[in-house]
Amino acid sequence: MTIKIDCRNIECPGPVLKTKQAIEEQGVTNIQVIVDNDAAVENVTRFLNYHEFEVSVDTDGLISTVEGKSTGKVIKGGSPNKKKADKPEDYQKQDYQKIMVMVGSSVLGSGDDELGAKLMINFLKTLKEMGNDLWRLVFVNNGVKLTINDSKALSILKDLENNDVHIMVCGACLTHFDLMDKKAVGETTNMLDIVTSMQLADKVINL
Repeated sequence: MTIKIDCRNIECPGPVLKTKQAIEEQGVTNIQVIVDNDAAVENVTRFLNYHEFEVSVDTDGLISTVEGKSTGKVIKGGSPNKKKADKPEDYQKQDYQKIMVMVGSSVLGSGDDELGAKLMINFLKTLKEMGNDLWRLVFVNNGVKLTINDSKALSILKDLENNDVHIMVCGACLTHFDLMDKKAVGETTNMLDIVTSMQLADKVINL
């Protein structure tokens, strides 16, 4: 039996939470999730993939149906954004911290946005000095504009990502600013994954 969940007009992280509830509480093996934005498509798809579902997406350009069929494998706990290197023992052996930086603006500080934009670029450039302690960069609200094609921060962020810093970009924020198709770095994410990351981090820095 296939369970259908209509998640149209439901804000992030609603579609993922409803999918999670169906899998964990009802034990469904076949599920169809109806959504109305690209961020929800990406988030639900990633969640189902993590839980060992074979995923397909059917869309008419406005409404999408994400269908998942269980492969029979069971994943307990964790986060769809969790990497192998996130094992606590790996950090203990290397004496690393897991520092998460939450970026909620495209400028640093207040008072002068032109200066704030320059300060933000300098801040992002300097983050590499944290070395292996820098674990995740999470961009929300106006901060997602730093991850798009014409951003002055793009090359800096790509360099950090190439050096195993996990970059997460709020899908609801991208949708709000109509920037989903302009995102050029990082993984589209949702509030459930962001909250889970906060729990896993040793330290969270908010900008």
